[in-house]
Amino acid sequence: MIINHNIAALNTHRQLSNNNNAVQSSLEKLSSGLKINKAGDDAAGLAISEKMRGQIRGLEMAQKNAQDGISLIQTAEGAMNETHAILQRMRELANQSSNDTNTDQDRAELQKEVDQLANALNDISEDTEFNTKKLLDGTLKDATFHVGANEGQNLKVSISNMSGTELKVAETYNVDDLTYQDATQDVDYTVGTNGDEITYGKETAKWQAADPDPAGDGSLPGTPAGYYDGGKLVLEADTKLTDGETGTIKGKAGGYYDGDKLVIEAEEDNLSGEVTVGINISSQESADKAISTIQTAIDNVSAERSKIGAVQNRLQHTINNLGTSAENLTAAESRIRDVDMAKEMMAFTKNNILTQAAQSMLAQANQQPQGVLQLLR
Repeated sequence: MIINHNIAALNTHRQLSNNNNAVQSSLEKLSSGLKINKAGDDAAGLAISEKMRGQIRGLEMAQKNAQDGISLIQTAEGAMNETHAILQRMRELANQSSNDTNTDQDRAELQKEVDQLANALNDISEDTEFNTKKLLDGTLKDATFHVGANEGQNLKVSISNMSGTELKVAETYNVDDLTYQDATQDVDYTVGTNGDEITYGKETAKWQAADPDPAGDGSLPGTPAGYYDGGKLVLEADTKLTDGETGTIKGKAGGYYDGDKLVIEAEEDNLSGEVTVGINISSQESADKAISTIQTAIDNVSAERSKIGAVQNRLQHTINNLGTSAENLTAAESRIRDVDMAKEMMAFTKNNILTQAAQSMLAQANQQPQGVLQLLR
């Protein structure tokens, strides 16, 4: 019997320490819900889990990116729906004007509405935006939607120009300090720079002020418009007008949709701005031709809507797939990192009982050396 070293007590103390550590570990896991709270718990499992977490977060953000892409497309498609409605109305007016029961005055009134509708198409094209990005003016080229968790997992989309000019149902001519020569027939018109109509016979053009005082002099020839059968429009000015002033315009009227020229000469100074010409329905023949032109525009808008509609459907399927992938990865990461509460509770209960037992046994082991005193009596 020895008294310098109580081997039983030392052994019991070691077991008590182990049980206490196990209880502390179980408490940490049960309180956090994770079986890996530090790298020491499972070094390899921690590395795998963190990589999976990066993938999961990337997939979740990709879902949001795809949803934003759908919102952008829905904005564009909604505007094109209105474009379709305008074109259908223009086609209806062209059909009406092509009927010879209409007088020239009737057709002039129909032309006014067509011109306004053409301007509305340009407005929609210019004003439709998503997060300040213009969608229908032709500048949205190869827009990238990042729809994956990793590099290069992109989807690109482009939206064509949906303006009335691009759809061939309107034409806008810029006018800037022009000088005309050799007008063959003088007809007086009075127009303002804020937006009036120039009408002679069956031809109507619109004058819109853009810059009331541009600098410099020059000559701007009419731009050929193939969808108006090569027609040209030439505007020239000798003097300057400020916004709100009016001046007398002389010009020669011709069928500017049928290969002739419409020439307008200003006697005052510097009429500047834009002239917007809508598709011509002011005669039976031109209205009949306009039906085909407008139908082509309708078909082009339909094709564009179909294209972006397909992209929208693709994005929706992408969102569904991303959700499934994120769900499966989350389940895998959970198996690595999350604690089984029932199993860990069993371990906690066992280690807690062992700790109490070790404490009791340590007390018993410490009493053993007391037996030596009996030998000294």
